[in-house]
This record gives sequence, structure tokens and C-alpha cells, in this order.
Amino acid sequence: MLEISLKQLETFVATAEYNSFTRAGEELYLTQSTVSAHIRSLEQVLGTLLIQRGSRKRIALTEEGKRVYGEAKEILSRCQTLQDMTENTHSRELTIGASTVPAQYLLPALMSGFMRRYSDSRYLLKRGDSMGIHQLLEQGEVRIGFVGTALDRQNYAYHTLTEDRLVLITADTERFRTLKAQGKYGRDLLGEPMILREESSGTRRAMEAYLKHNHIPRDSLLSVACMDNPEAIKNSVSQGMGVSVVSYLAVQEELDAGKLLAFDLDPEGAYRKIYVTFRKETVLTEIEQRFISYIRAEMRSNHR
Repeated sequence: MLEISLKQLETFVATAEYNSFTRAGEELYLTQSTVSAHIRSLEQVLGTLLIQRGSRKRIALTEEGKRVYGEAKEILSRCQTLQDMTENTHSRELTIGASTVPAQYLLPALMSGFMRRYSDSRYLLKRGDSMGIHQLLEQGEVRIGFVGTALDRQNYAYHTLTEDRLVLITADTERFRTLKAQGKYGRDLLGEPMILREESSGTRRAMEAYLKHNHIPRDSLLSVACMDNPEAIKNSVSQGMGVSVVSYLAVQEELDAGKLLAFDLDPEGAYRKIYVTFRKETVLTEIEQRFISYIRAEMRSNHR
């Protein structure tokens, strides 16, 4: 029985090429411990040391490792050719679930850019709050998720795409303009009538984490409405129903147009992360790996 797996060979080749267990793990969406385990298993099967581990996490291929690298590279190349021959339209489809903020304000540009590069890619996009996206991943209805909350690090891999700033928005009235000119922060306005997001949204969870961290009782908020649609919240705020804590990504257009005002919650600002996630047991297809690598590279480029 063949005891060598393609995953072992792929991990070994990536580690050799990047000269780093950590970088290989990032490229293959594996933990560093998993990378090490794959290489140790390969060394045990072959009965030889392939990588010489040095100090300061520096690595180098042994002479036998150099020979195995060439053969492994050839095997992987032949397997890739075989896979390319048998790929069909369905295998180019990306099934994605996204919570509200990334679905509306991040993904459209990212998906358009990826499609320009890979014109045969296709998308199935489902929306929900962060908890709902985890449920879709659990049920297998989508394979990749974009969420604002990491709910289950034991079973899901999370890769940070960006940090999203939370702001308190108000109507653009003379009263609030005066308060902003006085240097008031969102924290100073938490006693205003408040429009909240639904409890399972990432934005709501991030806001409640901010309240808890700053010892602000949740029941001190004067809640007048709870809505699951950012557009409805923004329209309600602009009409004077109340204030709301939202993602800065969601209100940039309205702020530029003078329809709303935004207050940082405090001098340090309040942030939450936007993640791309998938179940750890998921074996990502080539197009899925390319998509995730593309969006991570794009987000890094945008924040330089």
C-alpha cells in the first residue's frame, strides 16, 4: 500500500520553496504544527531526514531532501496537469456566504477583480448575519464565509482580511454638528435614542464587546428599534429616529454626501476584524485557494 500522500508532498515542496514552515502553512491554509506533522510523516515513510532544522527557525534541505524535492515537484506537476484536464464548469464555481458588511461593501469589488483575472469563475453568494453564515458553512450550503465574528476557532480557520472601525452615526443636524465641533465622542452620545443591529450580527457583537470592555451597562442604552438592514438603519438615523453604532465601511458614501455624521467611539477608536473563514476539514479546490489568496493579497495592498 502506498504510504505517501499528495498532501505530504505538497507541504514539503511549499516548505522548501518558502524556506519557512510558517509561510508554507499560510499558503496552504494549514497550521504550522500541521505542516511539521506532514513533513515528519514523510520523513518517517522515506526513512531519511529531508529538512535540517536550524536555530532561529531557519531551515535547509538535506542532500536527500534536495533529491526528494525534485521528484515531489514532478509528481505534483503531473497531478496538476491531470486535474486541469478533468476540471469542468462546476469546479470553477465558488459558493460563498457573507455577512452584511462584507457582502455589501467589500465583496463586490473583490469578486469583480477576481473574475477579470479568472473569467471562467462563477459565484453563488448567500447572505446572512455572522451566525447565519457559520450555519451555512456547517450545513455545507457554502464553502467559504466572510464574517465579522470568529465564533468557533476549534473547527474553523479564520484569516483576517481587514480591521473595520465602528462609529456612532447621527443625523447631520446643527445640534450634532456642534457636538462634533466640541470634540465629543460616540461614547458621549450613548444616552441618545439608539437603533441597534440584530443580536446575531457581527456589528452588534462587536458593539457589546466594546460596552463590556468599558464597563458600560447594556441596559443603559435607550433602544428604540432593532433592525437587520444597514440601509434601513442609515435612513432611520438620517430622519432623526435615533443614533446607531455601525461599520465605517457601511457609511462612507453617506458621510461624503453630508447625509450623516460619524463620531469615533473614543480617542483610541473601536475596531473589529473581518475574516474569511472555512471549516478546517474542508479541502479547498484550486479555484478556492486562488480566490482566497487573491482577496488576501488585495486587502493587504489596499492597506499599505
